[in-house]
Amino acid sequence: MAFITLFSAPKPFTNPHIALIQRNAIRSWRSLGEAVEVFLVGDEAGIAEVARELGVRQLAPVACNAQGTPLVSSIFSLARQASSSPLLAYINADILLLPDFLVAARDVFGQVERFLLIGQRWDLDVTEPLDFNSGWEQRLWEQVRIRGRMHPPAGSDYFLFPRQLFTEVPDFAIGRAGWDNWMIYHARQQGWLVIDGTPSIRVVHQNHDYSHLPGNLPHYDQPESRQNQALAGGAANLFMVLDSDRQLVAGKIHPPRVTFPRLLRRLEVFFTPPGTPRSGWRWFIARRFRRLRRRISGSLQD
Repeated sequence: MAFITLFSAPKPFTNPHIALIQRNAIRSWRSLGEAVEVFLVGDEAGIAEVARELGVRQLAPVACNAQGTPLVSSIFSLARQASSSPLLAYINADILLLPDFLVAARDVFGQVERFLLIGQRWDLDVTEPLDFNSGWEQRLWEQVRIRGRMHPPAGSDYFLFPRQLFTEVPDFAIGRAGWDNWMIYHARQQGWLVIDGTPSIRVVHQNHDYSHLPGNLPHYDQPESRQNQALAGGAANLFMVLDSDRQLVAGKIHPPRVTFPRLLRRLEVFFTPPGTPRSGWRWFIARRFRRLRRRISGSLQD
């Protein structure tokens, strides 16, 4: 039995660059070895062929919304039904994983029963198939150190949790903004530890354009993102990595290190509890904290 079931809902493999980076990502997951099984969820163009090519399993059909976008609720349900692993992990299909992901999963699983493990990513331009021969992790990380950039702490690109959690998820549209933020909020509301794995886990996002989305607009500008926010219960229920209440450092779970961005985020949340209208003095003050936090978080990446 696998220790972790990694599952993802890839985009169609019709765009050559999207196809390339998704193949790279899946091959990086497969490189983690027998402790990990991989499911590709959906029947988008090319998924069946790539699943056969790379030796992973396809799960289909998946329920979709009126726009034909797969639903997070169905994706999670299909993966849970097909898996017997103690841990499940949804991961975006453009994310490269290194072996420290598996190490971190074992470290957390050995210390706490109910948790959500998330973290920031590194952004990197990748335009060629990666060489996964011996030493590929060191070669990749050297490129990240030279050309990569840590992404600001908004949302997350992976979600690792015990299989008994997240059994009920709203019908969010995958690949649109908001659902990932709700995952963090929901875990905090349930009293599960939300653990920021950024100090211990290196995940690499392969940059891409938005030609696969309607109007070539980023996911946060899509009407379905507004629908996701409504399903989440509003903007106050959209959390991020800065809202985690623990960090994984050197294999141990600790309270998060206090930073200026974390402090500003706490003030932002304090002034906009659920039900706060998007106007008035509370909203005005929270927006100022948010803008300052974003400027600081961006400058810390330089």
